Amino acid sequence: MSTFIQDWTDWHAGHEANLAAPQGFLAVTSLNFLGPEPTRFPDAPGVWRSTAAGVSVDLEPDERLELDDRPITGHHDFGVLPERGGVTVRSGDVALEVAKRGGFDILRPRHPDNALRTSFTGTPTFEPTPEWVVTGYYSPFVKPRPTTVGAAVEGLEHVYDAVGEITFEIAGRRLSLTAFPGHRDGDLLVLFSDETAGVTTHPAVRSIAVPAPDGGEAVLDFNRAVNLPCAYTPHATCPYPPLENRLPISVTAGERLPESDHLARAAG
Repeated sequence: MSTFIQDWTDWHAGHEANLAAPQGFLAVTSLNFLGPEPTRFPDAPGVWRSTAAGVSVDLEPDERLELDDRPITGHHDFGVLPERGGVTVRSGDVALEVAKRGGFDILRPRHPDNALRTSFTGTPTFEPTPEWVVTGYYSPFVKPRPTTVGAAVEGLEHVYDAVGEITFEIAGRRLSLTAFPGHRDGDLLVLFSDETAGVTTHPAVRSIAVPAPDGGEAVLDFNRAVNLPCAYTPHATCPYPPLENRLPISVTAGERLPESDHLARAAG
């Protein structure tokens, strides 16, 4: 096996392991939007609410949560959560994600025994090939541009700061993609779709993590284009690509359409 294939195989195995981890996204059992009315959910302990003061929970005497190994009993205030931020509390082997997405406070329980996780057999992919590793030129914006994009949940929107544009060529065609900040300092994140969307790949979005540009050069490895969690579960609030990131070509690289009832309905 070539080094290129081995590196890709090892990378994808790690990506799949994170997805299917005991408290990974395949373990999510519900997506609950919190409001001022105290509400109990069947897959989580406590009574939850969200007000201008932030998120709070009230636990019965026989209920207990842990936050950073510290016990939570009775009433607990999580305070006002930042957009795309949140905390994770635990109840035994169940993780409860308390977060803010699209301006809304949410509670998302993760149960390791969720059938979606226990039945997961992997994500189909295109065969990796060096032809889909493309070097482009990164042009940073003078200042970040707030960019509103749609979301997997109807009526929800996300606002991201676009930091620049990556211009590249494929098969003699000059194309470009708007880039957002990546998960590590200097890295970039690209959300995109292409002509395979809804046919062999997710109907709305895939993503690529782009290593920090070196001297203006940015490497787009489409072999590492991955599905967002909304490809597997209806309990995700994934962002969709900005309009300019809908490529007029077929990107036959990266992850394909997962074999799931949820995706079949979405592609429908």
